[in-house]
Amino acid sequence: MAGQFSGEPMLDMYIFETTQNIEQLEMCILDSEKSNCYSQTSINEIFRIMHTIKGSSAMMLFNNISVLAHSIEDLFYYLREQKPENIDYTLLSDHILSGVDFIKVELQKIVDGEKADGNPSEIIEAIKAFLSQIKLKNPYNGSEAKEKQELAEQPRYYITPNKSDININTNAFKAVLFFEAGCEMENIRAFTVIHNIREFSDEVYFYPEDIIDNDESVNVIREQGFKIYFKTQKNYKELDAFFNQTVFLRELELVRLEDDTELKGFLTAKTVKAEANPVVVPRVNSDSAETAEKEMTIGAGQSIISVSITKLDKLMDLVGEMVISEAMVTQNPDLKGLQLDNFMKAAGQLHKVTSDIQDMVMSIRMVPLAMTFQKMHRVVRDMCKKLDKEIRLELIGEETEVDKNIIEHISDPLMHLVRNSIDHGIGSAADREAAGKPPAGKITLEAKNSGSDVVILVKDDGKGLNKQKILEKAAQNGLLYKPANEMSDSEIYNLIFLPGFSTKEKVTEFSGRGVGMDVVVRNIESVGGSVSVDSEEGKGSVIALKIPLTLAIIDGMNIQVGGSRYTIPTKAIKESFRPNANDLIKDPDGNEMIMVRGRCYPILRLHQLYKVKTGITRFIDGILIMAEHENKTLCVFADELLGQQQVVVKSLPKYIKAKRNVKGLTGCTLLGDGSISLILDIGGLVNI
Repeated sequence: MAGQFSGEPMLDMYIFETTQNIEQLEMCILDSEKSNCYSQTSINEIFRIMHTIKGSSAMMLFNNISVLAHSIEDLFYYLREQKPENIDYTLLSDHILSGVDFIKVELQKIVDGEKADGNPSEIIEAIKAFLSQIKLKNPYNGSEAKEKQELAEQPRYYITPNKSDININTNAFKAVLFFEAGCEMENIRAFTVIHNIREFSDEVYFYPEDIIDNDESVNVIREQGFKIYFKTQKNYKELDAFFNQTVFLRELELVRLEDDTELKGFLTAKTVKAEANPVVVPRVNSDSAETAEKEMTIGAGQSIISVSITKLDKLMDLVGEMVISEAMVTQNPDLKGLQLDNFMKAAGQLHKVTSDIQDMVMSIRMVPLAMTFQKMHRVVRDMCKKLDKEIRLELIGEETEVDKNIIEHISDPLMHLVRNSIDHGIGSAADREAAGKPPAGKITLEAKNSGSDVVILVKDDGKGLNKQKILEKAAQNGLLYKPANEMSDSEIYNLIFLPGFSTKEKVTEFSGRGVGMDVVVRNIESVGGSVSVDSEEGKGSVIALKIPLTLAIIDGMNIQVGGSRYTIPTKAIKESFRPNANDLIKDPDGNEMIMVRGRCYPILRLHQLYKVKTGITRFIDGILIMAEHENKTLCVFADELLGQQQVVVKSLPKYIKAKRNVKGLTGCTLLGDGSISLILDIGGLVNI
């Protein structure tokens, strides 16, 4: 085996697997705490997870994570074998969740390319003290010696500084390991086994020998098994127990060799000797796409694979370029005025195939909101303990799917809204009982599809919003933009999203309603979404997040103003029309309005807003596009409509954002004739 290997793919796999295990562990703990009992199934599952994290962390030389996982494993080993009674399950959960939080922090350091140097000693000591208390309350029933012996037989994952204490090896063995189908990373698991064998043997040989350097070794292990020849002083029974501790082991062939004939024959064929310590500390190279996570097949009989997000992003970019290329071909100016029936038929087929590919890629990127929603259980649990409140979290529509990139942007805002509902929205048990409500509050997270958007509702049955208090606070801070008596309930409630607004008398570590809510709005608007709030005093509040399914490709209507092109998202357009001269009016402030079916709507001249030269300035010569955002309507005046098409959203260059305060634009796109079209943000325009 080579003395060095490329550590980055291994590290990617370690981060992926450990993150999945930690999420599964956290949900298992929270579910057990709700029932105030850890079932035998849950204990076995937690023990298995910690055993896996312990081994893989030690293999990657993250010893602080490995040692912490080992202490938790010991605790659950005792719970599994002794089945003690009189356990404070809440305290047990606190200790394990502290360990989970520590591992999360260390994993984030690894992802960021930093050194995982956290010290878990305080958590480990607390876990050991807790285990000692359990043992004092629950005598061993005569099985202490057996338990110590079994613990001693478990493999310990650490790097031995030297092996001077190992006696001369006397027994020769051959072992063939077959892993369970679908366990993934068989070569990494095989390397872990070799790493542990070196704790008691100096002479180890194995095949395939390139388990780290060659990804194809995975297929060899699946088909032929992982073969190991070694010498040790341990007996057959000890080795059988050792190998059966291997995670995801399906089948074991362990044979004691009477002589060295077979071993020497193996050496003649392969001449591969495991080096004393070939481990190289891996590093994350976050800037290189080549270090992206490898596709991991979930077994020969499986039809699901894990694919790197980096590769999906690149695929999405290529699909976007294909959409642009299709438009450049079918809308080529050289074809104008030509009657090309066959060409149009072929172009229609190309458009169908392009649309199908786009839909398929979009569906691949879609992930359910379930994991994001499930994380809120931990937020509710921790805050209820600190604020001494009892709150039940209800999840509805967690199977609703959105684009992977969208989920990354809504996770933090959602957590902030839940925290605000607990801290400020829902009162104490005494206050709720005085108001005739049950002492336990309720927060509901609901997701549902609404056209090309997903709506997420955060509901609570708390005190609701006090309109008078909101108005008074907004007036004190100079945040009122029009007289209070002219504001609708919705406009009053939405004041809580303004920067610097809060009705909380005392700022806590969790923040009050309004503290940081402007950050929530900015995060949601950054992905083309919107936030609104509704409330009934004494009954509760509902905050609605409206977010697009995807950011990559949208349906848009292209318009022209002078020599410039603009695109309006189709979902925001209500209608377009040419106005009559007698429909145009002006309000007392001189703002231009238009009367449509008895209602007045403001008009926005794009050529004035963006200082574009155009010969069409009279409304009757151009066209008005009525667009709507959050029940606010605006009529955009343009020279003409160019037509509807799917456009690929590209972000505006950073230097434009930094140097120019451009309002009402959310990005740009490339049209079929090669020209650039700016994508209008209707939400920003209606508030100008």
